[in-house]
Amino acid sequence: MSLEPGERGQLVAQYREGVDAVEAALEGVTEAELDHRPGPGEWTIREVVHHLADSEMTSAIRIRRLLAEDQPTLQGYDQEEFVRRLHYADRPIGSALSAIRAARETTAEILDLMTPADWQRKGTHTESGEYHVEGWLRIYSRHCHDHADQIRRARTAPVGQA
Repeated sequence: MSLEPGERGQLVAQYREGVDAVEAALEGVTEAELDHRPGPGEWTIREVVHHLADSEMTSAIRIRRLLAEDQPTLQGYDQEEFVRRLHYADRPIGSALSAIRAARETTAEILDLMTPADWQRKGTHTESGEYHVEGWLRIYSRHCHDHADQIRRARTAPVGQA
C-alpha cells in the first residue's frame, strides 16, 4: 500500500525528530541508570543507545542502496551479537548519539529530495523478503521514538528487578 504524500511528509518529519526524542529521554540520565538492566533478557539503556547507533547507520546505508542500486539485496544482522561483540556495555554513549544524529540528518536531506519514482524503489532483505523504500520509512520513522519509550520505561523500572 503506497503512502499518500501527506502521510509521507508526516513520517519524514517524525523520522527527523527521532534523535531529539532519544536525547530527551536521556536527559539527566545517570551512569547507574545507563547500566541498570530493567528485566531478564532486556537491554540496558547504554545497550539501547548503541543499538540505535548501529541500526541507524545500517538503515542509512540501506536507503542509499535502495535508491542508488537496482534491486539490491540488503543483509540482515544479529543485533544480539552486535551487543556482545561490539562491547555495548563498556562504551560511553556520546559518540553513539552523534552517530544517530549524523545518520538521521544526512538521510533526512536525501528524503527531502526524493522523486515520486524514488519512493517506489525496492530491493530484497535477507530476513524479510521484498523491501520497499516506503516500508523503510514506516519502520524507521518510529524506530528512535520506540526506543526513546523503552529508555523512559527502563528509567522507571525498579532496581533489583533483573
